[in-house]
Amino acid sequence: MDWMTQLVSLFLHLDDHLIELFAKYGVWTYAILFLIVFLETGVVVTPFLPGDSLLFAAGALSASGGLNPVLLFVLLATAAILGDTVNYAIGRATGPRVFREDVRWLKREYLERTHRFYEKHGGKTIILARFVPIVRTFAPFVAGVGTMSYPRFVVYNIAGGLLWTALFTFGGYFFGNLPVVKENFSFVILGIILVSIAPFAVEAARRWGPVGRRAS
Repeated sequence: MDWMTQLVSLFLHLDDHLIELFAKYGVWTYAILFLIVFLETGVVVTPFLPGDSLLFAAGALSASGGLNPVLLFVLLATAAILGDTVNYAIGRATGPRVFREDVRWLKREYLERTHRFYEKHGGKTIILARFVPIVRTFAPFVAGVGTMSYPRFVVYNIAGGLLWTALFTFGGYFFGNLPVVKENFSFVILGIILVSIAPFAVEAARRWGPVGRRAS
């Protein structure tokens, strides 16, 4: 389980990792961050990559002068929007058969969970899902598989991508270097992760709690 330990360390010490990354690669850090955000939103097999916490940590690094905050926001918002666009296109090309057949590279549990999320919230899912890990990765794919028209998807995609990127990047920029945040950065990142997965916890409680069992 050494890889699991390394993954947890990556999430909880993103500030240290980004500082090391910038020290080693300089301006190429922008390209690396762009690629991570693009893959996290645009490829259904990489939902485990850091999203919210990465944006916050990158914003905090930009406040210390390591990165340009405006350029960072523009690049990462573009990566998020392009990622969802690619994911939508993959879903469109794959078609409804993914709900009828077992596709090796898709985790059916995540697909079905996102489908339920989509049925509940409709087109707003593309915006709301930005703030929910895993669902964020699968939502544009499910939209492509379903009946959402591309012009309608584009509106939700751009709005969600700009809102998500702005909230966490500028949140990190304005609050990431406050003494209380900087001294407890790992706890802040952990808090962001816990808040992000809270909808899953609520859903699990409803499904498996006493009320959920009685309903079933």
